[in-house]
Amino acid sequence: MIIDKIKKLNEPESVREKRADILVGKWVKCDACKEILYKEEVHNNLSVCPNCGKHFRISARRRINQIIDDGTFEEFNENMQTTDPLKFEGYMKKLESLKEKTKINEAVTTGIGKINGNKVAIAVMDGNFMMGSMGSVVGEKITRIMEEAIKRKLPFIAFCVSGGARMQEGIISLMQMAKTSATLAKLNEKGLLYISVLTDPTTGGVTASFAMLGDIIIAEPKALIGFAGPRVIEQTIKQKLPEGFQKSEFLLEHGFIDMIVERKDMKNTLAKLIELHK
Repeated sequence: MIIDKIKKLNEPESVREKRADILVGKWVKCDACKEILYKEEVHNNLSVCPNCGKHFRISARRRINQIIDDGTFEEFNENMQTTDPLKFEGYMKKLESLKEKTKINEAVTTGIGKINGNKVAIAVMDGNFMMGSMGSVVGEKITRIMEEAIKRKLPFIAFCVSGGARMQEGIISLMQMAKTSATLAKLNEKGLLYISVLTDPTTGGVTASFAMLGDIIIAEPKALIGFAGPRVIEQTIKQKLPEGFQKSEFLLEHGFIDMIVERKDMKNTLAKLIELHK
């Protein structure tokens, strides 16, 4: 397949001009199978490699469009702004740059919508914004949407992707682990369903708090899930880790998650779980 594409690129200019699909920036390389893929084909396949099934990382906006019924999503706390509690050098400048680039204000989007007609509260993290790190606003937005779920007696779904706590906010970032976990305890006391969906990667303080507290924990295929990274663990315990350690399949085999669901099946799977728990 890749050889054919290379041959096409070596064709005379007059021939290449007729091929509208060979344009700069129209291709993407899959880091799993190393295949060169047409971006539009990947996009139309829910950002999953059609060759090997690799699930590419996607924005919160695209995730919501894939999961929530058209026209039903109501966003909450969209304009909540991050401050600089530690006066960390360059932090605010970096935030402003990311806001301009990603067109979102923080690393999580929260709101209420419907999944196949079932009303839910949802939080979707976005790895494009500081690798989904959990600062004070991320923790607060997730806490508030859970409180809204309690108020409205709705199931809560969290799509997690994160590099962990946000170092620029220090202990304030770490406090979000306790805050989100305490609110989940209140959700549980009310008998409301919480489904956690782990995507690539879900690590650090998010894993150590709300990501692993779901009544049902789902993961996308081959997602990296853990607290510390494999290299740090190997250096600490001075042992070689098993192949595939911290991948979804390894965690399922060892009982840390409940199921692995491909992106194309995610919406219907969530809808069925919600209906079963009504």
